[in-house]
Amino acid sequence: MIADLKPYPAYVDSGISWLGGVPEAWNVLRARHMFEIKRRIAGELGHPVLSVTQSGLRIKDVNSGKGQVSLDYSKYQVVCPGEFVMNSMDLLTGGVGIADAAGVTSPDYRVFTIRDAGQYKDRYALHVLRMLYANRGFYAWGQGSAQLGRWRLPRKRFNEFPFPVPPLPEQSAIVRFLDHADRRIRRYVAAKRKLIALLNEQKLAIIHRAVTRGIDPNVRLKPSGVEWLGDVPEHWEVRKLRQCGTIKGGMTPSMEVRQFWDGDIPWVTPKDMKSSVICNSLIRVTNAAIEQTGLAMIAAGAVLLVVRGMILARRVPIAWTNADVTINQDMKALILGSDISPQFMASSLESAQEAFAALIDEAGHGTRRLPTERWRDLAIALPPLDEQRAIVGSIEGETQVFMTTTAKAQREIDLLREYRTRLIADVVTGKLDVREAAASLPDGADEPEELEEADILAEASDELEDVAVEGEALV
Repeated sequence: MIADLKPYPAYVDSGISWLGGVPEAWNVLRARHMFEIKRRIAGELGHPVLSVTQSGLRIKDVNSGKGQVSLDYSKYQVVCPGEFVMNSMDLLTGGVGIADAAGVTSPDYRVFTIRDAGQYKDRYALHVLRMLYANRGFYAWGQGSAQLGRWRLPRKRFNEFPFPVPPLPEQSAIVRFLDHADRRIRRYVAAKRKLIALLNEQKLAIIHRAVTRGIDPNVRLKPSGVEWLGDVPEHWEVRKLRQCGTIKGGMTPSMEVRQFWDGDIPWVTPKDMKSSVICNSLIRVTNAAIEQTGLAMIAAGAVLLVVRGMILARRVPIAWTNADVTINQDMKALILGSDISPQFMASSLESAQEAFAALIDEAGHGTRRLPTERWRDLAIALPPLDEQRAIVGSIEGETQVFMTTTAKAQREIDLLREYRTRLIADVVTGKLDVREAAASLPDGADEPEELEEADILAEASDELEDVAVEGEALV
């Protein structure tokens, strides 16, 4: 069905560079003619707090501390059912959604409604808005520091932004078609994610056995005295992490000093901790940042841990470095002694996730943290260096098939997401005509059951919500 889609019969020049030609029956309107911005301060926390994620709005449990927590919800904005909430403070990783029920949201977000429901459908508008985030359509209209992740869309620029406006029946057809396609894509993504989860379980089981028992099945064992380790080879040493090397922290140089940023030195933050080995980062600093601040260089061969952030509610990200790096204040580095392989140490700590979980607590604002005074006393089993290297090689050999299959599944997920992004962009801008295809779709009752958003659209990073800084409201 999708392969049979064709362009519209005739187009006219929209006069907008990013939009190009639009079907001749379509219009183009500025945001101020389509949306009405709302600004109502709550005064008190009488409704649920709404977080903005890349997959829409969700209710935040402020008592559990999940997500970033405000000290003063009286300054939050009221959101009524059916209203849009947009994270205009972050055009790089932000999002937009429509409220299903009343709530409150950050004073730095943009809340707005459709001015004329007879001219513009909210679900069509939502597809357009999300397409603009995914394709950085707002990017050229933003301001701030893209390098530091603070690229935002001021109110005046938002009001002047042009939006495609098809005839109302075509908007309905587009929504019907895209919702149908999106459900099917998300089902494929869900299946791939389940496969990845199963493969990771099996891989971690192999790693755990290797770093606690070694690779000799006939080795004599002894009690380690540590619950998560159990029995270990009798010639291995049980050592606390603080006895394995030096622990270093990180910091954030002033973002107001431009000479500290856009350099050649990796500055690793939790958002970079998506791989078992780190050699680069999203944001980089200069030599001036090293020379003029307390930011310290960390030589290659260290092990990095995330020690603060909501990701700790799920797991402690761990990686070893094969390049010199610096880190921010949410990270710690373990600078190892010469008798310890960084790959072996990283594998051991990855295997100790359950032990780490018992050490995590909540900071004052509700975010999770892993205090150094707790994890530095975590014990690991340490074989001689040659045996560490042999174990690392064995782990790599035994888990290669899992890593290859996982990488293939993740690539398929990425391709599906790229395809969905391209499809939505082509449809909502009129490059493809879906009217006939939408008319042939089954009724909503015949559609497959909707899957939970968290199961199928979860991003690798848990820090994608509420990235606006309170008190930095846009005008």
